[in-house]
This record gives sequence, C-alpha cells and structure tokens, in this order.
Amino acid sequence: MMKKKIVLAVLCLLLAVTAVLRSYADAVPGVQAAGVQDFDVPCAAAVLIDEDSGTVLYEKNADERRPVASITKVMTLLLTFEALQAGKIALGDIVPVSEHAYHMGGSQIWLEPGEQLTLQEMLKAICISSANDAAVAVAEFVAGSEPAFVDAMNARAAALGMTATHFANACGLDEEGHLSSARDVAVMSREMLLHHPEVREYCTVWMDTLRGGRTQLVNTNKLLKSYPGITGLKTGTTGKAGVCITASAERDGLRLIAVVLGASSGKERFEAAKTLLDYGFAHYDSAEVTLPDAAPEELPVKRGTAETTTLDYAAPERLLVPKGEGRDLQTKILLPDTLQAPVRQGSPVGSWQLLRGETVLQELPICAAQDVQALSFGYCLRYLVHTVLLGGA
Repeated sequence: MMKKKIVLAVLCLLLAVTAVLRSYADAVPGVQAAGVQDFDVPCAAAVLIDEDSGTVLYEKNADERRPVASITKVMTLLLTFEALQAGKIALGDIVPVSEHAYHMGGSQIWLEPGEQLTLQEMLKAICISSANDAAVAVAEFVAGSEPAFVDAMNARAAALGMTATHFANACGLDEEGHLSSARDVAVMSREMLLHHPEVREYCTVWMDTLRGGRTQLVNTNKLLKSYPGITGLKTGTTGKAGVCITASAERDGLRLIAVVLGASSGKERFEAAKTLLDYGFAHYDSAEVTLPDAAPEELPVKRGTAETTTLDYAAPERLLVPKGEGRDLQTKILLPDTLQAPVRQGSPVGSWQLLRGETVLQELPICAAQDVQALSFGYCLRYLVHTVLLGGA
C-alpha cells in the first residue's frame, strides 16, 4: 500500500511539472513544450516556420536527412539571384545550352544544344515548370560548369548552417549523397524570400509561354489556385524523395513557410502544406513594432571629443505573437542621461523592451552609432593649436 502511495505521488508530481512547463511554453513566444502539437501531417518530414523571425511553429522529423527532389532548385535560384544582385550577370543575358544540360531527364522544357534563351526566360522555366535542363544551363552559366556550381551550393549551405545538407547536382534529380532536411529547406527558403522577394514574381505565375508562344509553362504548385495568400515557392517529386513542397504564404503581415517532404501523392503534399499553413495562421499574428515618438536619436557624451553620439536601435519591424495578442504591445526605452567617453561604435549603451502588460516579450540593445574618443592632453593641445594659433574652425 505504501509503495502504491509513493508511485501515485510521483505520478502526480510529474503531471504537475508537465502542466507548469506547458503553461510556460504557451506564455513565452517561440518556446514550445514537447508533445503540445496535437495533429499530424501525411508525410515523412515537415516543418513550419515564421519567415520573419525563423521561429519554428511545428516540426516532424525535421532533421531527418532525405532526398528533396526539385526543392534543390531553391538553392540554384538563390545563387543566381545573388549573382544578379552583385552585377555579375543580368536578366537579359543569353544562357547557352550545353550537351550536358540537354541530357537532363525529368521535368524539362526540351532545350536543344546551342539553343539560346535569356536568363529571364530560363528563370521562368525553373520557377514555373521546374525545368531540370534550364536549371543546369543556368548553373553552368553562373559558375562555368555544374560541378563548380554545386561546390558553390554546398559552400552557401554551410554558410547558412544547413548541417544536414549535401548537394550533388543543381536540379534535384536522385543521386547518391544528394540529401537535405525539412529544417534546412526552410532555412534556404527563408533566405531566398527575405533577401530576394522578387522570386515571388516568378513563382506565383500560373501560366506563361516561351519561344514565341510555342512552349507553354504551367506552374507545378497547385496551391496557387486553391490557397489564399500563397506566394510560392517550389515543388519537387522523384522516386527516392517522394512528393515534396516548400510553400510560402502571407496574410495580414504574417509570412509563413511550410516544408513537406516524402508525401505519397500530390494530393497529400498539398493537403499537408495547407494543414501546416492553416495552423500557423490560426494560432499566430505578426504584430507591427514601432518605437515611441519620443525615443531619443542621440545622447550627450561627457569628456569626449564630440558632445553627443547618435543611437542605433536594433528594432525588428514585426514580432510573432500568439493570435489576438498583438494589439496591446508597448515599448520601453532604457537609457542613461549621459555617456562617459570613450564610446565605441556598435557598443550597447542601453536597451529597449517590448512588453505586453508587465511581461517583457523581447529586449534588444541600443548601440552607439559612432566612436567618441576621450579627451586627452594631446587632443586638447592639437585643438588649441588648430583653433587659436592657426585660426581653424
């Protein structure tokens, strides 16, 4: 009897601790207790993130290494748009077609060796019809060869912290060692959408044509016709990867990315993506963050070579909050009256808080925007010589 009472007491204690942890998780944005997600999606792996903050809202086998099919092309597009931004290439450039690109199987636009299309036309083929031949042709155009481009893909993946990813080609066809994960796909999708939102102009086109209308392009992302707010991004299907998608959508300022890998059919892929996006839009808001009008732009500096230093507020434009809790946000500025020289550029001199009631949701630094050196005998002597003896201003 005594043993039963002890076991019962321990069980009650565990339940109480679990309840406290879950309450804490519900109260703090971005914190989730294990097991609080009460739904599943029909696929091998999945993840849902907030695009702006990168906060994970749902995950299922998110770090499992798997083939990702044509979702690979998100990295191909990312490197291409980065080369465009750097001025290395231009949309009007002619992209030649090699024998190697011509021999790509799977989804394609039937490029012929020696055929010439502009980079803009190739991007349409990649984003709308997931053309493997176009992806490889663009890879060769950007880096000189597909192997060189694949090296750049892997280097960029490493820089983004995509630890589960290794690329073996630029288009996503099944190949030994060509693997990623739902979490890594979300990372590169977020990088693409945050820094090159113009990709939406390609990914949201339902139908287009090439070669003077002789080649029709139809988007492989059927959510464009069925899901309000969809903005992209890329589908993929191969024998080893199964049916996959990285889907982005936006409503009322909330931008979400849902990754679905290893679904058994197109229908299940799209249903899983809808379920994830619906969950995000039903449970979260994106609240606009504004600093108080009275937030000072500079602070006085004592005993410095300048009388003031301007301030740099590391303020996000939006904040992910639980549904319905974005209306009561307040900000609080925490700064000293003056600073003591020396002041280093980028050094924190105060902070600002984002609050709901008395609860601090986020605290970010306020930094000095430039150096202010401390007064010294040598500086004062040089100043006197310059202003008094030489008549400088």
